[in-house]
Amino acid sequence: MNIVKQPAIKNETQTIRPLSVDEVCALEKCSPPLLTIGNRIVWLSDNGPEFGYIKWLGKLPDVGPDWMAGVHFDNPVGSGTGIYNDYQLFDAPVYHASLVPVIGLLRAEDFTGDPPPSSALSSSLVAAVITNNIGNENSSSSSNRNNTISDRSKQYDASRITCDIPPLSTHDDLKYLCGKARGIQGHHNSCYLDATLFAMFSYTTIFESLLHRPQSSSDIAEYSEVQKVLKEEIVNPLRANLYVSADRVMHLRTLLEKLTSVRGLTSEEKDPEEFLNLLLNQILKADPYLKLSSGLESYFYQLFVDKDEKLVLPTVQQLFDQSFLASDFKLREIPPCLLLQMPRFGRQFKMYPRIVPSLYLDISDVLDNSPRQCSICGELAEFECKECFGQFGEGLDSTAFCQKCLDKSHAHKKRAKHKTTKLNIPTEFILCIETSHYVAFVKCGSGPDAPWCFFDSMADRNGEQDGYNIPEVTLFQNLRWWLSDEGTALLLTTKDDKLLPEMTRRLLCDAYMCMYQSPDLMMYR
Repeated sequence: MNIVKQPAIKNETQTIRPLSVDEVCALEKCSPPLLTIGNRIVWLSDNGPEFGYIKWLGKLPDVGPDWMAGVHFDNPVGSGTGIYNDYQLFDAPVYHASLVPVIGLLRAEDFTGDPPPSSALSSSLVAAVITNNIGNENSSSSSNRNNTISDRSKQYDASRITCDIPPLSTHDDLKYLCGKARGIQGHHNSCYLDATLFAMFSYTTIFESLLHRPQSSSDIAEYSEVQKVLKEEIVNPLRANLYVSADRVMHLRTLLEKLTSVRGLTSEEKDPEEFLNLLLNQILKADPYLKLSSGLESYFYQLFVDKDEKLVLPTVQQLFDQSFLASDFKLREIPPCLLLQMPRFGRQFKMYPRIVPSLYLDISDVLDNSPRQCSICGELAEFECKECFGQFGEGLDSTAFCQKCLDKSHAHKKRAKHKTTKLNIPTEFILCIETSHYVAFVKCGSGPDAPWCFFDSMADRNGEQDGYNIPEVTLFQNLRWWLSDEGTALLLTTKDDKLLPEMTRRLLCDAYMCMYQSPDLMMYR
């Protein structure tokens, strides 16, 4: 598109020319945004959805690095005519033209319902629509016009929100979060990252320190840049707008590929632990969440177990107990965050066809030097006998004895040669994989009755090779029932996975990583 210079309007300050989409792509050697000129779009304003057509695409160098769209709205929305800095970007009747950050727009065909009220999606967070005095011939001066635009965009640009936005927390939040064009948009094999980021930052607060730790002398030079992109372009828009476009995620992927030795981060399939290792360990240098009695420290714990043929439908708790029993490790302290990788190797091999996620994980018996209950009388335990595992109950608590019960139980010839207070931490999210595609189940709030949602960054698609993915968040109403005794009984009689509801099947058959944490346990750290 050729930008026409209008007759000069007197202005003492030198104006900076807007750049069209073709100019930006040529100068920056980048891809254009997913929206294109001519697209029918909708902007979710405080007063309801506003529809229009994109008439111009490009960037405003004096405003910021984000893609902007010149929109001809159907209804009056501002006071513009398509002129910016004395340049005619596009033609539109007065009051119908606005410059809007691309991230604040949805394709009209993707819009399926009413917008959230202003309490959930306020104009200061969601829209960042730059409507004030764009090309308004009645405004007092060109200088005032440009200052208004610049100031609003820097403070409220929907694609770069600088203020602190808390995680979602209420049932009302979930009501607006569910639907199409919600969550993080997938693009070019980004599902490993989309699902992980959505799970980490939509509802839980455990990873907030990653967004706020100041840069230190030991950090890489680009530390603040990565942190800023993560917080202002992904986490904050997710929480405020309930949507993050693929180009924002691509910005983070490009930075990670540039700063690390891992290739293919912008185009190839990766695993969540690869991404988390880069982000937590190499870039942001978070303290390891897991500290073992062996001296090892890590961000994850891989469940290594020998397959037990008697376990038809194992729970995460059972696999957790078995893994720690076999490893001879203990936890040196209560982990603020426990990321458990299920016993599966690669994208295909699964040790168990189904694994039941434990909504609460009892870590009492794997804490080093922690008080434990005798498995027989319930008094304070002083001894542990691994050979007694499973003989006086289930799980690792069956190995703990007081002196009296140890002597009595081991007086039996079968056990003659054998050389607590509960700490339950709740699960917060579960990452799943099926045929190289990652999705997430996320607990939406705190407490035992908190609802759960299912997120897929590529749930739907518009178009073929040149199309785009549409993310979706869905309420999973029956998750707790399927994990109850009644649900487990039905699972045991339903052998064919294809007979299970889709979300239930994906939860039980495709579990890849579970995250457990509780804010109440942070006091122990």
